[in-house]
Amino acid sequence: VQLVESGGGSVQAGGSLRLSCAASGFTFDDYAIGWFRQAPGKERKGVSCISTHDGRTYYSDSVKGRFTISSDNAKTTVVLQMNSLKPEDTGVYYCLAEETDYVVCPIVGSWGQGTQVTVFS
Repeated sequence: VQLVESGGGSVQAGGSLRLSCAASGFTFDDYAIGWFRQAPGKERKGVSCISTHDGRTYYSDSVKGRFTISSDNAKTTVVLQMNSLKPEDTGVYYCLAEETDYVVCPIVGSWGQGTQVTVFS
């Protein structure tokens, strides 16, 4: 299982970025896919998740109403659309995939390499 993240960058506060987590060599059939953020000097924390089994989603309180997670019909890519970005959204964003049809957010599985998001004021 290999995940490839892309879409990070630097943006002014209030701007938008679109992160992608692509499955390499497999599809996200019945997977829990999560985006996690690791800010400098802090632990990695969950931001948003989606179940490709039934479409359930999860958002942390800090991103509700600003971020949207989705999966394409082919179930090969999960996208995190990030709007109204704030400086506190800065960090390395990782995706995690776990093959399960029970939970929304993955607990174990394969991590991607991460993509840097920097929001400046």
